[in-house]
Amino acid sequence: MRLSLLRRTRLVLALSLFALAGPARADDPPQSRSEAAAPAGQKGGRAGNAQNATQVSASDRRLPADSTTKQTLNLPGRTLNFAATAGSIRVFDDKGDPLADIATTSYELDCADRGTRPVTFLFNGGPGASSAWLQFGAVGPWRLPLDGEGLAPSASPEVKPNAETWLDFTDLVFIDPVGTGYSRVLASGEDARKRFYSVDGDVNSIALVIRRWLEKHNRLTSPKYVAGESYGGIRGPKVVRQLQLQHGVGVRGLILVSPLLDFREFTGTSLLQYVATLPSYVAVAREAKGPVKRADLADVEAYARGEFLADLVKGEADRDATNRLADRVAELTGIDKAVSRRLAGRFDVGEFRRELDRKNGMVTGRYDASVRGLDPYPDSSSSRFGDPSGDALQAPLTSAAVDVLTRKLNWRPDGSYEVLNGSVEHNWDFGGGINPPQSLSELRQILATDAKLNVLVAHGLFDLATPYFGTQRALDQLPAFATSRVKFVVYPGGHMFYSRNGSRQAFRSEVEALIRE
Repeated sequence: MRLSLLRRTRLVLALSLFALAGPARADDPPQSRSEAAAPAGQKGGRAGNAQNATQVSASDRRLPADSTTKQTLNLPGRTLNFAATAGSIRVFDDKGDPLADIATTSYELDCADRGTRPVTFLFNGGPGASSAWLQFGAVGPWRLPLDGEGLAPSASPEVKPNAETWLDFTDLVFIDPVGTGYSRVLASGEDARKRFYSVDGDVNSIALVIRRWLEKHNRLTSPKYVAGESYGGIRGPKVVRQLQLQHGVGVRGLILVSPLLDFREFTGTSLLQYVATLPSYVAVAREAKGPVKRADLADVEAYARGEFLADLVKGEADRDATNRLADRVAELTGIDKAVSRRLAGRFDVGEFRRELDRKNGMVTGRYDASVRGLDPYPDSSSSRFGDPSGDALQAPLTSAAVDVLTRKLNWRPDGSYEVLNGSVEHNWDFGGGINPPQSLSELRQILATDAKLNVLVAHGLFDLATPYFGTQRALDQLPAFATSRVKFVVYPGGHMFYSRNGSRQAFRSEVEALIRE
């Protein structure tokens, strides 16, 4: 991607910052704490109150020393004994002053050869999401049900042993980027925060944390894997590339969960956004009548690639093409033909979520459009609803994460745990100019650089946040040497498709095959 001079300068400064950063020491002594100076307890309070932050010394904001506990997990047919470590990696500037504490939670199986035992580093997206979604939804030793009765703010936050944990075949390290979980900026002022709240600064810090963790735990010779969800699709290939070039760390495999790989297709007037979402719209409509698999959408995918796209390109000036397109979309989704014609068959995600079941005053989820909830303003001329498939999870997931860290793992930071910090995304620097963030360039580079690197990409059928067909179209453009080492799988479910038992089990099997090959 061609960068302007200004962006080149920022990139060089960011690379220099983390390349020259002092060691993230694990043996820093515990620091004294001032209760009066603790970060604000309200969600998002830290990121939104820079003036108060400057009045707190770096030592008062530091996270406590690492805590390692021995754990036993009793699962069907097996028992796993492992060490769990909750703690952080400290990032320094080129003068040796602390910049941030980035929290990690790691699980390492007992009696394993540390030199040959695989280790997987995992992060979520947002930007602004902690790793709790992957840790307690699919991968970690303990799982919180994220569907059925568990899909409510008042649901019990009690976690259960996770029969589908990946710990059988890989050690696990969950990373919370700055501003998420308990991770925090230590330096005063907004300039320090801005170093992390950007595409390049974020990637640099995560790559550095991975290398520091490997050094700290004597795991540099272990086979290494990286897994990212959602905006983790932007992070993942870029982090692997940084590890290859800047940190001397090779990665065996990259796992992308419901990834976004290219912002360009989901902004502005791009016609491809309608191509990307149509199969998921139809999958949602058909799911209401019975179970749906991707194979059941072959006709819709063919239509989206062919006649649908051709009619889109002709534009609304061609009335016959527009009506033909609108009527076909209405037929496929069940939305009223008059509504579809009024919108020229071009439903953005918000319009589809409201119109699909508007007659009953229901809206669909964005993360999982097969989940429906009440429209709080059904008679309003404007859309004023949240996400019934996502909003309901934040309370139980936050409580579960805090409970596991404090009670099971004996690690008790002050301040609030940020499971989804909106102020991070609000203040994020996505870059300027005409080139929105994308990671397809880095994906090509890492596959070309390492012929042994394999990639697994997984999506949910009913995900409207990052529609699976958009990723399929992007991957189809890769050269043959890349596509032969990229496996693409789609499961029933939404953005967090792993909330469904069958999808979680099938995905685990794919990951295990990738790591064991």
